[in-house]
Amino acid sequence: MSVEPEAGTGVPSDPATRFLLAARDGDQAAAGDFVRATQAEVWRFVAALVDRDAADDLTQDTYLRAFRALPDFAGRSSARTWLLGIARRACADHIRSLTRLRRLGDRLAAEPRPTHVPDQAGLLVADDLLRSLPDDRRSAFVLTQVLGLSYQETAEIEQVPVGTIRSRVARARAHLVEAVQAARAG
Repeated sequence: MSVEPEAGTGVPSDPATRFLLAARDGDQAAAGDFVRATQAEVWRFVAALVDRDAADDLTQDTYLRAFRALPDFAGRSSARTWLLGIARRACADHIRSLTRLRRLGDRLAAEPRPTHVPDQAGLLVADDLLRSLPDDRRSAFVLTQVLGLSYQETAEIEQVPVGTIRSRVARARAHLVEAVQAARAG
């Protein structure tokens, strides 16, 4: 997805991309504006992909990576798409790191992870529902249904065709409906 400039100005229409381009050109205030404009969304995304306990660190890691890569940002996609792609890679690296730690110490082997856990009222908590989804479906669902990105933007972040995103979201919805129905029945 390319960034559409405002008519006749050549300036990107979304504020985050404008802030990022200005930050790339040396405007420190714009760098702060960019972080303030995007931080909550990045935090929600990484919290959904990994967990809330790691979200602060992964959000910070995302911005460190983004500002290191800033000279290469050309504005061919929106700043939001570019940044969430970086966040996704930070989460993947974090998960790989945890996997290595598990293998080395086998310290988490005793903690089986349930696919879903009903709360005291017999209903699934939203986080547990999301955690019950396979990683690729959870990512597509969170990006489109929780964060409100388009299927095209999500496809760019996930680096798959739009049809794959549509399929993942549809399967995620079906899985979530089944999980809720099972919780109510049980």
